[in-house]
Amino acid sequence: MDFLNYGFFVPLVLLVLAFLWAAIKILREYERAVVFTLGRFTGVKGPGLILLIPFVQQIVRTDLRTIVLDVPTQDVISRDNVSVKVNAVVYFRIVDPESAIIQVENFIQATSELAQTTLRSVLGKHELDEMLSERDKLNEDLQEILDKQTDPWGIKVANVEIKHVDIDESMVRAIARQAEAERERRAKVINAEGEYQAAAKLLEAARVLGQAPEAMQLRYLSTLNVLANEQNSSTIVFPFPIDLSGWFGKGES
Repeated sequence: MDFLNYGFFVPLVLLVLAFLWAAIKILREYERAVVFTLGRFTGVKGPGLILLIPFVQQIVRTDLRTIVLDVPTQDVISRDNVSVKVNAVVYFRIVDPESAIIQVENFIQATSELAQTTLRSVLGKHELDEMLSERDKLNEDLQEILDKQTDPWGIKVANVEIKHVDIDESMVRAIARQAEAERERRAKVINAEGEYQAAAKLLEAARVLGQAPEAMQLRYLSTLNVLANEQNSSTIVFPFPIDLSGWFGKGES
C-alpha cells in the first residue's frame, strides 16, 4: 500500500516541479520580458522574478544594453564624382521593448540595413573634402536620421562614427599634388605680404629721414662706424654726401 502511495506522489511532485519551472522566470537587471497571453501582447515584465501561466503565456527576452553594430564597407560616390569606400559603427539600444519585438521582425538586421542605405545616401550628397574634414558634422547628421527612422521600432541611436574613408591610390596622389600646390600658394602669398610690409616701412623711414637731413648724415656715420669695427681687409667705397661737406664748411666758418 505504501508503495502505491509513493508511486502516486512521485509523478505529482514531478508535475508540480515542471509547472514551477515553466512558470518562474528570472530576468537580469538589463533584461525585459515581452509577455504574450494566447498570442496577444499583455505587457512588459522584469527585471527580477516573474511568474507566468505555463502553456498560456510566452515571453520574448530583450536586452536593454547598448548594442555596437559594425556597418559593412559601402561604395560611395561623392558629389564631386569621387569613388570612396566608407565604413562606420552604430551605437544603439532598445528603449521600448514592446515596439522592438512587435513592430519589426529583427530589429538588429533592420537597423543594420537602414544604416547602410543611410550612409550611402548622406555621404553621396557631400564632396570628398567634406568627408575628410567635416566628419563630426556628418556623424551628427547620420545619427539624427537613423534615430528618427528607428524611433517607431523603439530604438534609440546614441551615436554614429565613420571609421574609415578609403580613397583610390590615384586619387591619393592627386590630393597630395593639390596639397603641395596649396602650400606653395600660401608661401608666395606670405612672401608677397612680407615684401609689401617691408616696402611700406622703407617708405615711412624715407619720409622721416627726408624731414630731417641731419638724420641721414647720422645714418651715414653710423654705418661707417659699424663697417670700421668689422675686422676685414676689404676696401670700402662709401659715397660722401654733398650736403655733409657743406655742413662741415659751415662749421669752419
